[in-house]
Amino acid sequence: MRSSRWQAQGNVYLVTEDAMTGGLVRASVGDADGILEVLGRGDDWVEIAIWNPDGSVAEMSGNGTRIAARWLSELTGARTLVVRVGPREVMTTMRDDGLVEQELGPVVVGESGEVEGISFTPVDVGNPHAVVEGDPAELDRIGPLLETHASFPNRTNVQVVRRLGPGAIEARVWERGVGETGASGTSAIAVVAALGVGEATVTFPGGDLHVRLDGDRAHLTGPAERVGEH
Repeated sequence: MRSSRWQAQGNVYLVTEDAMTGGLVRASVGDADGILEVLGRGDDWVEIAIWNPDGSVAEMSGNGTRIAARWLSELTGARTLVVRVGPREVMTTMRDDGLVEQELGPVVVGESGEVEGISFTPVDVGNPHAVVEGDPAELDRIGPLLETHASFPNRTNVQVVRRLGPGAIEARVWERGVGETGASGTSAIAVVAALGVGEATVTFPGGDLHVRLDGDRAHLTGPAERVGEH
């Protein structure tokens, strides 16, 4: 498989234009958090499939779509472009400070629930999330428990978060089909939405992501960079 290796706040993806299958993904992913398969592209648009290391397909990834946008921008020089993932279109802009700003579309916060004594808020960012306010050090226990619980028949991403102050949140994330990752773009959005904050910087072990909610529309800003060939 021919690919390039990219990272966004510690979230590592391989980008390839080769056709992928679940088996090929499992054989090729190595230590990356997933593979972005380019299904089609033009000068200012790219359509991708987001593969998890276990060979399943994710509906959305904030960091993955940001990497895909930077990948295309380096190829064509486009500064404003669209990343298509299934039915969603992510509007993306390359900023002068080197960061990438995205609008990922609508965010839906559901009714809070409880599983085995763990209170959570479900959030849909094009993919499912369960946000738990508590001690992020408990992620290793809470993450796998919620991801595979019967309450989530299609499994879920899990965030354990703590408010640090106005506009500042600490979080760790357990990604469905992956396990803990250094950071997650859709998780950052889910966290801000679940806590009812209009704008905040979310600090993950891999670094900071900035989220701004405009009504039910989510804007995400962060880095993406090539780290080698694979």
